[in-house]
Amino acid sequence: MKSLPDSVEFYKSTPEFNETSVPLALKRDHTTAAGVWAKINVLEGALTYYISEGIPEQHRLTVGVAGIIEPQVKHHVDVSEPVRFRVDFYR
Repeated sequence: MKSLPDSVEFYKSTPEFNETSVPLALKRDHTTAAGVWAKINVLEGALTYYISEGIPEQHRLTVGVAGIIEPQVKHHVDVSEPVRFRVDFYR
């Protein structure tokens, strides 16, 4: 998985989500804006992060194993078990 470039700076976070509050939009393919990177931080439990563009990738994210979202790359999450997470944005 990619890592955040050294040149980006944090600018905001989503609220914390869990298996019942995760927005439907995050479960469907979507992208970040041009120049916007993101990091999915699992605080408890686990989820699956899918990268849908190029060579598809699937990653199980847990506490300490974050998912990096590249600008304008289609992705989504699957939440099929108890989890608590947030998404941090960088530009």
